[in-house]
Amino acid sequence: MQVSPSEDKIPVVDAPSSPQASSEGQYFCDGLRKVDYVLVFHHRRHGSLRSTGAASVSQDQLSIVSNGNFPPPSGSSDAAAGRGAGPRREEAASAGEVFMELGMARGGEPMEAADHEMHLIRQEFEANLLEAGLEVERDRETKAHGPSFTRIHAPWPVLCREAEFLKIKVPTKQSYELKEESGFGSSMSSLWRKLNQPFEPKIPHQDHGSTKFLSHCFSRDKLHMYNITSKDTFFDNATRGRIVYEILRRTVCVRTCQTVGISTLIAKGVYDAAFPLHDGDFKVTGPLEERNDRQVLFEEWARYSAFYKYQPIDLVRKYFGEKIGLYFAWLGVYTQLLIPASIVGIIVFGYGVATVDTNIPSLEMCDERLNFTMCPLCDGACDYWHLSTACGTARASHLFDNPATVFFAIFMSLWAVLFLEQWKRRQISLSFSWDLTGIEDDEEHPRPKYETILLEKRQRKQQKKKKKKKKNEPGKQEDGTVTGKDRWRQKLLSAMAAGVPTVAEKLTWKDRLPGYFMNISSILFMFGLTFSAVFGVIVYRITVSALMAMSPDPETKSNVRVTVTATAVIINLVVILILDEIYGAVALWLTELEIPKTETNFEERLILKAFLLKFMNAYAPIFYVAFFKGRFAGRPGSYVYVFNDYRMEECAPGGCLIELCIQLSIIMLGKQLIQNNIFEIGIPKLKKLIHALKEKKPTLKEKDGERPPQQWNLDYALAPFEGLTPEYMEMIIQFGFVSLFVASFPLAPLFALLNNVIEIRLDARKFVTELRRPVTARAKDIGVWYNILSGMGKLSVIINAFVISFTSDFIPRLVYQYMYSQTGTMHGFIDHTLSFFNVSNFKPGTAPHSSALEDITVCRYKDYREPPWSSDAYQFSKQYWSVLSARLAFVILFQNLVMFLSLMVAWVIPDVPKTIVEQLKREKKLLVDLFLQEEKEKFQLIQSLFVKPNSQSPTAGPAFPVLGRYSTLPSGPTAGDGGGPRARSRAASFSQFSDKMSSLPRKENANSKHTAV
Repeated sequence: MQVSPSEDKIPVVDAPSSPQASSEGQYFCDGLRKVDYVLVFHHRRHGSLRSTGAASVSQDQLSIVSNGNFPPPSGSSDAAAGRGAGPRREEAASAGEVFMELGMARGGEPMEAADHEMHLIRQEFEANLLEAGLEVERDRETKAHGPSFTRIHAPWPVLCREAEFLKIKVPTKQSYELKEESGFGSSMSSLWRKLNQPFEPKIPHQDHGSTKFLSHCFSRDKLHMYNITSKDTFFDNATRGRIVYEILRRTVCVRTCQTVGISTLIAKGVYDAAFPLHDGDFKVTGPLEERNDRQVLFEEWARYSAFYKYQPIDLVRKYFGEKIGLYFAWLGVYTQLLIPASIVGIIVFGYGVATVDTNIPSLEMCDERLNFTMCPLCDGACDYWHLSTACGTARASHLFDNPATVFFAIFMSLWAVLFLEQWKRRQISLSFSWDLTGIEDDEEHPRPKYETILLEKRQRKQQKKKKKKKKNEPGKQEDGTVTGKDRWRQKLLSAMAAGVPTVAEKLTWKDRLPGYFMNISSILFMFGLTFSAVFGVIVYRITVSALMAMSPDPETKSNVRVTVTATAVIINLVVILILDEIYGAVALWLTELEIPKTETNFEERLILKAFLLKFMNAYAPIFYVAFFKGRFAGRPGSYVYVFNDYRMEECAPGGCLIELCIQLSIIMLGKQLIQNNIFEIGIPKLKKLIHALKEKKPTLKEKDGERPPQQWNLDYALAPFEGLTPEYMEMIIQFGFVSLFVASFPLAPLFALLNNVIEIRLDARKFVTELRRPVTARAKDIGVWYNILSGMGKLSVIINAFVISFTSDFIPRLVYQYMYSQTGTMHGFIDHTLSFFNVSNFKPGTAPHSSALEDITVCRYKDYREPPWSSDAYQFSKQYWSVLSARLAFVILFQNLVMFLSLMVAWVIPDVPKTIVEQLKREKKLLVDLFLQEEKEKFQLIQSLFVKPNSQSPTAGPAFPVLGRYSTLPSGPTAGDGGGPRARSRAASFSQFSDKMSSLPRKENANSKHTAV
């Protein structure tokens, strides 16, 4: 394949000789140009193919010309100089040319066909990068296999061009004073700042003043408006990396492969990775004043000892971009608001502890004198038992099931609304301070898989057209010429086809129909798998309870409920963790089947699927205990059986709320501890260890010739950044534990707070030390996650209403106290909730085989049913319907009350702070005044250039009209403008105008490397 001269410009250099470049690893070999991006590809090992003549020269050679100023490589360091290239190569090297061999891999190995094809694609892609204005450098590698690095630098003209195209906002020289509070508010703010001083991170060069610089979208016509002290530092490293990524994303390969962008090439295996560099090592070695941003983040943010400090969100945004900055800001707001929720939860739990000894229902259950004889817990093997033996369960249940629980459920429902409102305000404030107001969504290129399937569709269409064309080919004579009638018909059809505009092809719902079908069927199957796992644990509980009840050991019999509950919850936890990983991979696979067009669409669909599957997986066992356990067990003499042998399980004597509390606490704590300590810390370290063991130890010769690892080597060894979806998902599931079933476990916010304090530093450490630097991505908000949070907040109101009504004993106690109690107190409540059963009504074989209690004619069970001596024996009593009505009424009242209060909170708290509104108006006015003033000065300068020559010549035409403040340049030709059309629609700068007016011809520089900007 022939290579055009425009592609022959990839510099191949030796090891960096500059001290600055070798010490920091951030620059090209000249030590002047910064490395903005790195592309990595691998030389594959081909052990069976070895070159027979190491000194022979390949037949396929390329003269590769440097596009920068490089010192000519010496003959001793040139790896190819000793291959018999002759004087021609030495002359070429002195002229700034370097020879590369296409037919041979490094180390003298012949290339395979696939490697050669990849090499040609890389060559075309990098040549197109050069045409886009970027500067590219590649190391000379002598290894036959291993990674090879292509480094990219964006010069100042390219940065300016792309910054204008991307509408990147930069600060101008114009500034204004922020409005400061006065009076009591000012003194309180200063006092708050002093109290917060120990918690503030020590960030050097951080401006805490009251001055703010106006920001405006970058424009090359307004360079004089920006405070450009140095062209190398005006755009920070994160912005430079983003600009280069945008060029990489839209650069095409037309001749070697029909692809667009670096993502497609990575998917095809042309490159292994592409990433911007970190700002050096994260460990502090020099003076504290000379720390780079990465070292500051590590010291003040990513260390566990800094857990009590606020996050340096502005520095996180500067280093990692707005998208990651918003995630950590959201996590910070969520963690801060968990503090009041934790305090209230501790108070509610303390209230339960303080009143447990005075709670009348618990005292009645523990009173052995009342002597409630309960019906057997299983058929045949189980004996009658006294209710007083469940005293411990009753006392523990009161810790979480007390009147304060209702208040806490209402409080947490309002807390969820308050959290969302507070986050909206925080988000608006960050958007203002980060200059995100008014930004437009970036245009996204299609994903590689979408392009591949679209290309296959086009090829199928073309093949069909060719077949159809052959069938409907016009009649030809024997010599192959077309007859007259058919000739005119062919011309008419071609003319009509030329006049029809081509419609941009895209994938339709028909193309995606198999993927949609697979999605629906797979999700339904996963739901069935989740329910099957829950049902399996239910069967385990039932069977183990029956087996332990048959044990002759009295100790085993007495610990049946505790043992079964604990082991079942642990099994649930293990199943949840395993299915969590499976569902994450399945959600990714299903989203790929849908063939989303852009990365944003892909991410949103992936989030919704993963959330749906993981939500069902995490909460299905909890939903069962809260709303289904014990509801369908039946009654003595008419129990519901599983597999015709095992009785459905019932709630504990103290109610199902204590079991719900145990289930929720173990799953929540276990999920957090195992995922944080094993999945997020242990597994990455294990992978690192395995990777280190796989790397072979270098020989002595390799050690002698090996140079110190550069920054790109160190960054390539880090794990790639794979998005924020796992981080958000973990916190969203935790938010569900805190809000959905919080009525059963008031300490959930406290454990979530303790987890998040560690989670922030864990994630920070991972981003700073263990992951490659991600490309900065602009984002105005947290996207679809906010909608999920809002939906969960509304769902929490409904679930907590049903938990209080149907799972706890709060409503039965109220109904008894105000409708059935003779004294208006809770005395007699336990007796009121227990129904009677005549033991003679047991089905054959279900009564106890042997009983330690004698003369038992009636046993009790927990339900509202008519006694056996009633005409409607064992039917639901009036008390049952009274309690059910009260429960439903409470659900309606609770929901409406909380929804009303939530709307009040949302109405009282404005989304946009008043100070932000005022500052936005002020900035807009100042920017308009600044541009009008600039236009006025510019036009006065242009006017002076025209008026002075005209005033000196008596025969001159009419003077140039005086321009007012709000004037604009005339659209028609003016005197001295040559009468030609204007090249730009915006006002020209003085330098551009003077270039047009100059009568001397200017010779273009033939050696110019870049297009004029």
